[in-house]
This record gives sequence, structure tokens and C-alpha cells, in this order.
Amino acid sequence: MSNDADAQILALIEQESEIVMEFQLRQQGRASMDFLVALTSAMGPLNARWSKELAEAGVDASSLPEDIDQRYAAISTALSKSKAFAASGLLMDFASVEHGRIARDAYEESRDLLEPELDKLENQGPANLHADLAFTQPDYHKDVWFHRTEGGWDGHPQQGFIHGELIHRHYVSKNFPGDIFVQRRRVLQELPRQDYRRILEMGTSSGHFTVALQQTFPQAQITGVDVSLPMLKQALRVANENGWNWDLHQRAAEDTGFADASFDLVASYIIFHEMPQQAIEGVFAEAWRVLEPGGQMLMSDVTPYAAMDRMAAWRADWMAANGGEPYWREAASMDWKAAAEAAGFIDVESRGIDGAPYPWIVTGTKPHG
Repeated sequence: MSNDADAQILALIEQESEIVMEFQLRQQGRASMDFLVALTSAMGPLNARWSKELAEAGVDASSLPEDIDQRYAAISTALSKSKAFAASGLLMDFASVEHGRIARDAYEESRDLLEPELDKLENQGPANLHADLAFTQPDYHKDVWFHRTEGGWDGHPQQGFIHGELIHRHYVSKNFPGDIFVQRRRVLQELPRQDYRRILEMGTSSGHFTVALQQTFPQAQITGVDVSLPMLKQALRVANENGWNWDLHQRAAEDTGFADASFDLVASYIIFHEMPQQAIEGVFAEAWRVLEPGGQMLMSDVTPYAAMDRMAAWRADWMAANGGEPYWREAASMDWKAAAEAAGFIDVESRGIDGAPYPWIVTGTKPHG
């Protein structure tokens, strides 16, 4: 990596440190979150152990079947007596179910400390949130407990804060490789321009990628859409805390309702794997519709299975299945480049960056004429 690239990454890390939401949890909640992080970290040595056992059994990427369900059968047979694999599965199952409950309980323990501050941030401006009382969630989102979170993204009135601050910052960020916040900024360096003025973010969630957009393009007006009102409320607080005038709407990414040619950049981060193929195709079509001619699209998500060997794809699928990701396989099995081109984009690229398969990006341009 060049010195310039090093300096850029360091600057991004410094920016992230400036926008962390300050709050306090009481002792039991903090201890429970810390225990969960420590417990999950124990999966590393276990995974290394059963991976070695697989290799010793002669099972590797080249020997696995093409069909992914048959890969499950082959690996299950090879590891049928593996205590490490059994223990790893139990830990993953426990963490997948309990992380949401532990974070929710930590919030409830400190509700009297947190809620007044959250309410204040929600109402102080300058950002705006347009809630739609008549909004109907897409069928693929209704009653789905994403990440095995009880009730899904709308299962608690403060789910946006619980997920965005407690789970994402204090659990996910400590158990996944790399800096998940710098990664959000890094993908934006792949765009061909720096002068975007009207940006639409599809799938705003609690605002982590919106922060990356804001800090990368500080002169732009940022509009965000998401189907989850609790998530949007947390994004609203983040914007208000930092004096950013985001315009947030409770709408589906594949049906935003904005006028044709309203934006010069449409972007998303990690929403495809929470959608079935038809919805993803709809997102590309909607991005093309609302972009002005010459505008760019950037979507970043999980690594497609076609870009991984059979063992790596099975590992991703196994973790997703245990982690409560009902659409991961369908999304990761898609050809996103072909879907973007079918929507009308040109100069489409679908690739990892910095020599790694993650983050994965899909970029394209809406042609003139």
C-alpha cells in the first residue's frame, strides 16, 4: 500500500473516532456484552481445530461437490466425531440467539439513562425523518428475525440504537476481521468522482454507511431510505448529534417514490444479503431510474459464491444459516454484474478491493441518451 493510501486510511480512522455516540451502560449490561465478545472469540481456536481435521480427512475445496447441499453432507460426515466442530456449532448457535437478547437487556437496564438523551437527539434537528403511517413492509421483510434478532429490525422501539450502537459497535466490530467502519469509507474511494451533490442511500439502517457518505462527500445532500422505522430513528439521532441535515424516508429501496433523475449517486452497503433475488433486481432498476444520466451507482455487499472456492463458500453459507440470514445464499449466488447491466448500467464492475474478496463492490454508470 502506498504512503498516500496509508495516510488516507489513518485519516478515516481518526474521523470514525470523532463520531462515536457517547453513552453509558450499567455494570450488568456492560459485563454481559463483554462476556459475549469473549465467548465468541473462543470459536477461533475451535474453527482452526476442525479445519485441520477436515484437511486430515482429505476434504478440501477441490474435493467438495459442486452442489452446496452436498457439501454440507460431505463435511458433516467427515466431522461426525469432531468435538471441536460440535462445540463451535453450539457456540455459534448460542451467540446468534443471545446477542440480540443480551443487547436488548443491557438497554433495558439503562433505559432511564439512555432514553432521555435519545429522545433529545431525535427531536433537535437539523435532520428530517419522514415516517409513513400507511407504509406496508415488503413481504420478504415481514416477520423475519434477521440475525435471529427477536422481532427482526422492528422488534423493539429502540432496535436502531440497540443494533447500531450496542450490537454493531460493541459486538460485531470486535468479532469480524478488519475495521468495519473504515471498510464503509474505503469502498467509496472506488468511485470515479468527488463532486456528488445529491446522494441517495438505499438501506440506511442505523446510519453507519450514511456517516461514511457524509464524511466522504461533505458538500452533498444525503437522502436515505429504509423499511425499518426504529433503524431510521437511530440514523436521525446520529445526524442530529453531528449537525447533518440528512433527509430520511421510510420507503423500500426497490420502490423509493422519488422522481426520475433525482440523484447523481445511489449507494448501499450490506443490504443485498437481506433481500431475495427479485428485490435485488428491483433495487438495480430503481437506482437506474432515479439517477441522472451520467450518475453513478455503488452497491457493496458480501462476497458472491462464484468468487470463492467451494470450501470458503460453504463456510460463508454455514455461518449465514446459523446466524439468521434467510436470503444470504440466494443473494450470494446471484450474478450482480449481470443484474446491473440488465437494469441498464454501463461500465459495470463487480469485484473485491485491495486484493481481498471483502468488501465486494458493484459499480456502474447510467448512460447519457
